[in-house]
Amino acid sequence: MVSFKPLDPEFPIERQLGIDAGPVVLVNLFTVDPDEQDALVEAWKSDAQWMQKQPGYISTQLHKAVGDGSMYMNYAIWESVANFRAAFSNPEFQQQLSHYPSSAVTAPHLFEKVAVPNCCTA
Repeated sequence: MVSFKPLDPEFPIERQLGIDAGPVVLVNLFTVDPDEQDALVEAWKSDAQWMQKQPGYISTQLHKAVGDGSMYMNYAIWESVANFRAAFSNPEFQQQLSHYPSSAVTAPHLFEKVAVPNCCTA
């Protein structure tokens, strides 16, 4: 079973789920024991395939840290916090979390785009 650790202890994902915003990007950092990396990727793949079928899902991508470490980063784009909240709190999804290796720790957090003139669009 994956353990949760807040990326921002001042405003953890549980508080973010109550906000009405969108579109949003979920950034999720994973750490795992080196010998359980394949199991982490398989568990994540199963979750990703389930999430892809949920309303409001747009896309996702998993990344591995450069080098010999065993840190991974996932980002997923959702139409809204409400859509992500419905999928994340779904009992079927919550049950799937037991498939992660026991050493897995995840730090999920939601973000919105920021408009920066002459650089980034909102």
